Amino acid sequence: MIWPERHPPIPPAKIGVLLVNLGTPSAPDAASVRRYLGEFLSDRRVVEIPPLIWQPILRGVILRTRPKKSAHAYRQVWREDGSPLAAITRAQATVLEDAFGPEVIVDHAMRYGQPAIAERIEVLKARGCQRILIAPLYPQYCAATTATANDAAFAALAKMRWQPAIRTLPPYHDHPAYIAALKASVEASLAALDFAPDAILASFHGMPERTLTLGDPYHCHCQKTARLLGEALKDTLGDRELITTFQSRFGRAKWLEPATDATLAALPARGIKKIAIVAPGFSADCLETLEELAIRGRESFHAAGGTDFAYLPCLNDSEGGIAMLRTILREELAGWTQPA
Repeated sequence: MIWPERHPPIPPAKIGVLLVNLGTPSAPDAASVRRYLGEFLSDRRVVEIPPLIWQPILRGVILRTRPKKSAHAYRQVWREDGSPLAAITRAQATVLEDAFGPEVIVDHAMRYGQPAIAERIEVLKARGCQRILIAPLYPQYCAATTATANDAAFAALAKMRWQPAIRTLPPYHDHPAYIAALKASVEASLAALDFAPDAILASFHGMPERTLTLGDPYHCHCQKTARLLGEALKDTLGDRELITTFQSRFGRAKWLEPATDATLAALPARGIKKIAIVAPGFSADCLETLEELAIRGRESFHAAGGTDFAYLPCLNDSEGGIAMLRTILREELAGWTQPA
């Protein structure tokens, strides 16, 4: 083909898959955490209080006091290759790099912090991706997670003259491959313990209760995931209970209940002194699982009289977790790629 004079080069057509997770500060220090929280807590999807009321509270109180405490928490779980969430999401993208054929490029981004969604869409576009699947790695749909990730992607598209075609990954809270991967992971983790739990606790990230009344399906999705997981683990559980709770309460608003921290503190008095806890709402281990559950959860459970505590890891970049992602992503790429 003869190009017109000064025609810009056009790379061969490719397909992009952009894995998206929440985000993380760039370092476990107060300054980095302050920048991260400033971006995160200024998102209208995350905090639905009018900015004229919320921003003075955020800037005047929260960002002056919370970063130091949060930085200490991050330091307890920080890895040599950085934040656990960032490192694991990067690893997931790396392992999936060749999973869908040579025409598909897999990348990753964070909704808050780096690498930014807009930046990675630009990179995918520059590499020839004329079709991009935006894949927020949140099994249960929530406006404060899934929707805001999609918002950021479409905001980036709004600035492009030549936009790629876009698909977005739907919630996969009840997908058979997801439930099967959770079942296998939980069973393998339980088999490795040196004690038999009296019950298993499934802890999901909390949301203000008003999000349910406003129509957000998150609570329903969490309950369905827990129900399906319990059914899948029926033989493993026997007569033991799978308890569903919600963690990470923040502020004075009423949040979804029962609360994970209150439940852990109350279980020993019920005779449940050996507990295993899993976090099915997280696709990768992060501050909320490794510090809030595995460290503080353990401390509060033991302080209340519990004797044995185990945190069971997320799917992360495990063989089963990657196989699950490969399955659900391939389904969403159908019609764009050749059948496997």
